[in-house]
Amino acid sequence: MVAVSAPVRLVHGEEELLRARAVSAIAAAARKADPDCDVRGVAVGQLEPGDLFDLLSPSLFAQLRVVVLTDAQEAAKDVVAAVLAYAADPVEDITVVVVHSGGARNKAFVDALRQAGVPITDCPKLTRAEDRLGFVRGEVQSQGGTIDAAAAAALLDAVGTDLREIAATCAQLVSDSGGRVDVTAVQRYHRGRAEVSGFAVADRAVIGDRAGALEALRWALSVGVPHVVVADALADGVRTVARVSSAGRADDYVLARALGMPPWKVKRARGQGRGWTERGLHRAMHVVAELNAEVKGTVSDPSYALERAIRLLATAHSERATTR
Repeated sequence: MVAVSAPVRLVHGEEELLRARAVSAIAAAARKADPDCDVRGVAVGQLEPGDLFDLLSPSLFAQLRVVVLTDAQEAAKDVVAAVLAYAADPVEDITVVVVHSGGARNKAFVDALRQAGVPITDCPKLTRAEDRLGFVRGEVQSQGGTIDAAAAAALLDAVGTDLREIAATCAQLVSDSGGRVDVTAVQRYHRGRAEVSGFAVADRAVIGDRAGALEALRWALSVGVPHVVVADALADGVRTVARVSSAGRADDYVLARALGMPPWKVKRARGQGRGWTERGLHRAMHVVAELNAEVKGTVSDPSYALERAIRLLATAHSERATTR
């Protein structure tokens, strides 16, 4: 449990996930002490003259308050002076959490807080392999699971060094494996994720499987598949179904030669084309054309544009011939 009695605390270091967890732990401890605790967060660069005075003024109702000052590396001299003055003469029931991202910028602020005896939570970047292995073991244990050394190493080989990705993977593996994480579980998990691509999203979308397509989309984006690649795959899937559906009932191999496609693609498109109406396909073509423009710069949130397109494709797929 993190103590909240210190009037000022410093959370310092380059690892963003550890900083976020440290702040959350302080806030949670305060809320345990007082369920009505007021937790406020503000970037120091956004502070106006007088803001800090208001934030650190005592409450009329003796309510606990936690004031989180983020981006302390950007703090102006007057903010630094005010925090140090507060540390020397604090107000009861108010805790100030100073969050500094490490590095040399405004290091004098950090040094002054250290000299003032402020409690410090260090959040360094985990650069050594053994430290990241320790993090993996700790994450799995915190989720109620166990992991052996070989599995932990395999997980890091597959995921890399981003702690948020490592933490999310540990939680998912514990859930999927029933608690015992071994090399086989790690390999199975990442083999499944590697298979998620733009075309996996498109394969679900063109058969009207909205839920499956959205799930595949979120996985694809989480592993770094570019928005444009997913949009292109959706367009290719819709166009292929439309071309094959309008080409008649010729043999797959004959049709493949006529359309310039491999036979397997024609066969798959025939199956995907079941349930589509001509009107629905026309609407789907319009959806993917609009999506292509959106992901290439006409919208600010391409992830939302992809989700919206998948929902519109599902609606187009559900149209019946009687609606024409």
